[in-house]
Amino acid sequence: MTPRPHALVIPYPAQGHVIPLLELAHALVARGFTVTFANSEFNHHRVVAAMADTTTKDGSTGLLDRIRLVAVPDGMDPGEDRSNLVRLTVVMAEHMAPRVEDLIRRSHGETTEDDDTGDGPITCMVADYNLGTWALDVARRTRIKSAAIWPASAAVLASILSIHRLIHENIIDSNDGSALTQATFQLSPDMPVMHTAHLAWNCIGSHEGQEALFRYLIGGVRAVEKCDFILCNSFHGAEHATFARFPKVLPIGPLLTGERRGKAVGHFWRPEDDACISWLDAQPARSVVYVAFGSFTMFDSRQFQELALGLELCGRPFLWVVRPDIVHGDVHDYPDGFLGRVVGAGGRGMVVAWSPQQRVLAHPAVACFVSHCGWNSTMEGVRNGVPFLAWPYFADQFVNKVYICDVWKVGLEAEANESGVITKEHIAGRVEELMSDGGIRERVEAMKKVSHESVKEGGSSHDNFDMFVEAMKT
Repeated sequence: MTPRPHALVIPYPAQGHVIPLLELAHALVARGFTVTFANSEFNHHRVVAAMADTTTKDGSTGLLDRIRLVAVPDGMDPGEDRSNLVRLTVVMAEHMAPRVEDLIRRSHGETTEDDDTGDGPITCMVADYNLGTWALDVARRTRIKSAAIWPASAAVLASILSIHRLIHENIIDSNDGSALTQATFQLSPDMPVMHTAHLAWNCIGSHEGQEALFRYLIGGVRAVEKCDFILCNSFHGAEHATFARFPKVLPIGPLLTGERRGKAVGHFWRPEDDACISWLDAQPARSVVYVAFGSFTMFDSRQFQELALGLELCGRPFLWVVRPDIVHGDVHDYPDGFLGRVVGAGGRGMVVAWSPQQRVLAHPAVACFVSHCGWNSTMEGVRNGVPFLAWPYFADQFVNKVYICDVWKVGLEAEANESGVITKEHIAGRVEELMSDGGIRERVEAMKKVSHESVKEGGSSHDNFDMFVEAMKT
């Protein structure tokens, strides 16, 4: 019997990347593939621990049919800060590449060690674009087909693919990518306005780290030009101008992220229970303010307290996801008496450490989404027809905010005052604006329809994925 095609899928080691790439792995399985999913060792253990309640007696998990999770050391010490993305990106290239290459060669029986893949030879690779050159170089050395997957907006990918143009037009410096004369630019008249300070390499870490990341990304541009496909978790209706300008980038989204048969997949935090869904069931339709800021966003104490007081001031039911690493004295705490007044028995708010976000946003009780504008959250909000209060934190989130507020016009921006604080009064006022703006509601419902049509049979994203799959099988 002919063995199944076998894909090696490698995410960048951050939750916002692991989740969509694991969903891509499921989509490949549905098209007849076996998948080896190579996470960093650190994140592998987090994902497995978060999925512990789905594990069967034999150690396998029913949610990962024909997906084998493997761990690859990222080169950092156990206690090192993996939110230092520049160091993580550079170090993992040196340490992960030889391990991944060995994994592929063992699957082909090219070493004296036993084949430990258990699923036949690896025939192709799908690597997160943000890994840079090393993964695609491994694919070329081992002579397997390769694709790069960009899990954020196509517009942000376009800014990276346009680095040489931005240098030529004197928008950024050729040595370190820093801004020269222009604060903003557009790659084409129909694409979102971008700010040079928000380019991926200009808003992470120190200047030295930014320069290293800029050089890393330039190398990635050269590498990705040689792979077979560039995929993107977006859809034509969301970014038609970008896809028209960069036709090699194929939209295959929006991917349904983070959920499989009602269970979380790919998350780093283990769900406590589904109490928030039961709580939502008891709320009126379109009444709840959902607040979630992703896996990296951090507030100072004053801003955290203003957000809490703003949710109290708005007088609406709210569901607020507060990661366990930013409370209980580690960073800051709630305003005095807040939890007693508005959370818990008799209160109109609920605070949780984790939520099944896809299920929450699909719930009829949810009226709006206070979001950091990460791309996964943006696509989840759009595909569920939920208006946004856009509150970006760093990197691509600012471009996503431009899409939400200025291009698609499906949300409003949370704006800081002259002291850089988004006040409780502003938060409460914006929530009321969102609740009463019928135009925003109509536009986001229209986008929801287009997003669903794109992934149905005959839709553009569905057809693009089928074309990609057939090419990788042969």
